[in-house]
Amino acid sequence: MTTEKMMTMMPMEMSMDMKLMQQCIEACAAAEQATTMCADAGMGDGMGKMVGMCANTADMTNTMMRMMMRPMGYDMPSMMAMLETTMMMCRACADECMMHADMSDHCKMCAEVCMNAAMACEALKASMTVAG
Repeated sequence: MTTEKMMTMMPMEMSMDMKLMQQCIEACAAAEQATTMCADAGMGDGMGKMVGMCANTADMTNTMMRMMMRPMGYDMPSMMAMLETTMMMCRACADECMMHADMSDHCKMCAEVCMNAAMACEALKASMTVAG
C-alpha cells in the first residue's frame, strides 16, 4: 500500500496504527464513491434529503481522506474532531439511505459502505496518541 509506506517515511507528531489509517482512507474513498453515485441515482420524488445527505457525506469523506494524507499538518484536536464528524455524517447518511433500501439497491449498498467508513474512522481514532 503506497500511502501506508509513504506515511512511515514522514515525521509525525501523533501516532496511529498505519494499517488502520490505510483502511480508513480506503473506506472513506469507497464511501465518497458510493454516496456520489447514490446521490446521482436518487433523483426522485421524496429523495431530496437522501440526495443532500449523500452529497454532504461524499464531501466529508473526501476531506477526511485528504486530511489523513497530510501528516505534517496533523493537529490532534482537529483530527479527532474531524474523525468524529465524519463518523457522525456517515452514520446519518447510512440511516437515511436505509429508509430507502427496500426501494433501491444502491441505497442499501451506500448505507453499508457508509457504516463501514464510520467504523474505520472509529477504529483509527481509537488508535491515535500524541507522539512524545
